[in-house]
Amino acid sequence: MISVQNLSVYFSEEPLFKEVSFVVSDTDRIGLVGKNGAGKTTLLKILSHKMQAEKGNIVISKGHRIGYLPQEMHVSSDKTVWDETLSAFSEVKQLEEKINNITHQIASVDDYESKEYLNLLENLSTLTHRLEYTGANQIESNTEKVLLGLGFSKNDFYRRMNEFSSGWQMRVALAKILLQHPEIILLDEPTNHLDIESIQWLENFLYNYYGAVILVSHDRAFLNKVCNRTVEITLGKIEDYNCNYSTYVERRKERIASQKQAFENQQKEIEAIENFIERFRYKATKAKQVQSRVKLLEKMDVIEVDEIDASKIHFLFPPAPNCNRVVFEAENLSKKYDTKEVLQNVNFAIENKEKIAFVGKNGEGKTTLMRILHHELQHTTGNLHRGEMVKIGYYAQNQNLLLDSKKTVFETMDDVAVGEIRTKIRGILGSFLFSNDDIDKKVSVLSGGEKARLALAKLLLEPYNVLLLDEPTNHLDMASKDVLKNALLRYNGTLIIVSHDRDFLQGLTDKVFEFRNKTVKVHLGDIQDYLDKTNLQSLQLLNTKTSDLQSTTTDSESDFKMQWEKQKQKDSSIRKLEKQIEKIENEIQTKEKLLEELNRKLCTPEHYAEEVNSGSLYNQYQSLQKEIAVLVEKWEKSSLEREAMKE
Repeated sequence: MISVQNLSVYFSEEPLFKEVSFVVSDTDRIGLVGKNGAGKTTLLKILSHKMQAEKGNIVISKGHRIGYLPQEMHVSSDKTVWDETLSAFSEVKQLEEKINNITHQIASVDDYESKEYLNLLENLSTLTHRLEYTGANQIESNTEKVLLGLGFSKNDFYRRMNEFSSGWQMRVALAKILLQHPEIILLDEPTNHLDIESIQWLENFLYNYYGAVILVSHDRAFLNKVCNRTVEITLGKIEDYNCNYSTYVERRKERIASQKQAFENQQKEIEAIENFIERFRYKATKAKQVQSRVKLLEKMDVIEVDEIDASKIHFLFPPAPNCNRVVFEAENLSKKYDTKEVLQNVNFAIENKEKIAFVGKNGEGKTTLMRILHHELQHTTGNLHRGEMVKIGYYAQNQNLLLDSKKTVFETMDDVAVGEIRTKIRGILGSFLFSNDDIDKKVSVLSGGEKARLALAKLLLEPYNVLLLDEPTNHLDMASKDVLKNALLRYNGTLIIVSHDRDFLQGLTDKVFEFRNKTVKVHLGDIQDYLDKTNLQSLQLLNTKTSDLQSTTTDSESDFKMQWEKQKQKDSSIRKLEKQIEKIENEIQTKEKLLEELNRKLCTPEHYAEEVNSGSLYNQYQSLQKEIAVLVEKWEKSSLEREAMKE
């Protein structure tokens, strides 16, 4: 499906990729991994033709289309969600026009044995299969299923796109890609914009998808569920593992250990050769041996060891100042947006030093309550009491978008810092992997992960006794998420966190606020305790009824589509076999002509006495007979296979 050959990409003079080659087959589920800056996003851009490589070739099977979802994008549309999503089906109209055109051409052909006629029939069959595969007769029902699966309610369908946040607009972009059913899907951090239920739906959709999927993600559970192959970008080259992420981690450790052993052995060999050269350099009797070893060193490929990336953020939150015993207390708290009620008569109390997780699907009011607690948003009715000594550090869900893109990294920190902490800005930025050169970069050129790290760094500029963190792990790599979790475990203030990452939440909180149907239900214990109580196998099944989950799993790929796709693959396999059979027949015909020529020579030995006497003619004759026998066996096997597939 995709063949990447000797791909090279250079940033300045250093190679990001150096003569990289790999193949993506029709049904691969590839997790693309590597340390920050390794080139994962760059590779996706190159595969999607959004960027050109300096050297190398990328060959994509004819007729195979690519659907690409970048990590960040700006959607500008004043259409409704429904109309914008339906724009994904422009291909259907094009297919219908092509089918009508070919049908008219077929009607005008008189010679039914001509190559032109057969080509028209083949094209018509391919286009018809494609039209059925896109679900042309089920456009509206499929659109509804995908939008519901990605978290939209039916009431959202006819709201304008510009009424939604960038995250929700990204969901529409993802919906359009899934509905187009491209043969190749490229996704760069798709879970950043999804809630727990939507991630579960997307996992099932991609798991059952009849096409290739290549994705970048820092969500371990998502990678393990979706991917059956892991491709690592390291030291400018590709390491390919035919396994999911967890198995890859173990195999990578084994590979690096083996590399280190081979490297050490090679270094010993090099040292021994260099000692020999130095010892006998000026002895005439050893000149040949010395020159031989010099050439050996010049030709030797030095083994490189893929060191595990040790560059990760390291920090601790400042000690929390003294605080009231009760941090927040709500009585019959409600919130409405115009006529839409999000929270209704909510009651709770949050005490100092509690660690609380807000969980629930998007739209249930988690972020709304966060903003109300931060006094960024006013509640509609009821009461909310906040302790007088409460000092809040707030990380918004779209925090990286709130940064001023025109400022530098240093200016972003310096504009907020006051007092003595200003002298420590460079040190704080260094602990978040911003080097001396990086601090002068504009925010606009930072990656999503770098923006997230910068937003977290701002929380260290002064001490807080309450941290409100809304999806802080978005865009963070796995190592950074682990460091953030360890810092939060050691934080001695009150923590309230929204996250859909089960691995990140595990063991971090001691209380769960479950948001459902405009209310908040409190569960004691951490996430695992909550899961055990509610008999859920995964936090990603939160609020998903069994019947809904079964229907979405079925909806992702209907039996009808599966049958058409299987038929398409079957037809493609038959065509490949027929080409293979034709090739074998041509080879047999060529070799039989050579055999006839040798037979003629053997029948007239007087003209070829030297070749006959040496036995070379007879040896050639026997060799050709064996080659023909092997080809005939291959022909019979392929022919039987073709007939079996047709039946």
